[in-house]
Amino acid sequence: MLRRIALSLVTLVLLSLMVFFGGQVLPGNVGRAILGPFADEASVQALNQSLGLDRPYIVQYWDWISNFVQGDMGMSYAFRSPVAPFVLDALANSCKLALVAFLIVVPLGILGGIVAALNVNRPIDRIISLGGLSVTVLPEFVTGIVLILIFSIWLDWLPVTATWPEGAGLGTQLYHLILPALPLFLVLFGYIARMARAGMVEALDSDYTRTAVLKGLSWPTVIRRHVLRNALLPTITVIATQTGYLIGGLVVVETLFRYQGIGSLIYTAARGKDFPMLEAGILTIGVVFALATLAADLAYTLLNPRIRLGAET
Repeated sequence: MLRRIALSLVTLVLLSLMVFFGGQVLPGNVGRAILGPFADEASVQALNQSLGLDRPYIVQYWDWISNFVQGDMGMSYAFRSPVAPFVLDALANSCKLALVAFLIVVPLGILGGIVAALNVNRPIDRIISLGGLSVTVLPEFVTGIVLILIFSIWLDWLPVTATWPEGAGLGTQLYHLILPALPLFLVLFGYIARMARAGMVEALDSDYTRTAVLKGLSWPTVIRRHVLRNALLPTITVIATQTGYLIGGLVVVETLFRYQGIGSLIYTAARGKDFPMLEAGILTIGVVFALATLAADLAYTLLNPRIRLGAET
């Protein structure tokens, strides 16, 4: 775990360097983007100087990353206010959408993998495997538009936008998040189902499963006590990596459904050259992804005695 933590820290440092220096090569001028195309050059240069953009890049990077570590994400160029409230609010919204998608796709994905493994090489196995793989390769904006046409325009069951009225309760928020969660479900279902299926097929063909059957245990007991516990271990890591995607990979979905999440915030910041907002948003996603991966490693270690006992010896 210490090695994993050290690797995550190195990854976050590299990510921060890529984000910061990558943002510097974006076309356009920050001062011009803020003041507009008709502002005189002297005003633009004065604004850039007041924002500290005339300093060497390495100095700007050090000031930014050292303040970020202390919880200060900087000041937004566009809003002239601290970045942290915008990022945290957007992250909370993205977490709500990710949680809804997570609660839908994980149980159904695992269930689909189990059903496919118990019926390997039968028609239901091919339907689940090929169907899941087929919808996985479709981009979110394609499935999102199709789902909007079906459930919002034709059937009028779900709202087009994911933004709920101010002061809405939990039920209303969930009602608005179901439709945006469906494209994410279609993207991730096939991947999780195939991983669960592979683990189940391997576990069903193992010696300990045959031994349990020879002992006279019922088939449901064998599946519950011996097969599932070992088969789903690799799926834990997959689910954790997809959790990071659910938080950070929502730009298309949030833009399509007009949802104020962190993906939409990053997209808006990139268009407006709001570097503090852009850098803080991407690095926050990196931190969430690193924490999700560490949690998966910890869960895998606790559930797998071979790794745990091997570490102890």
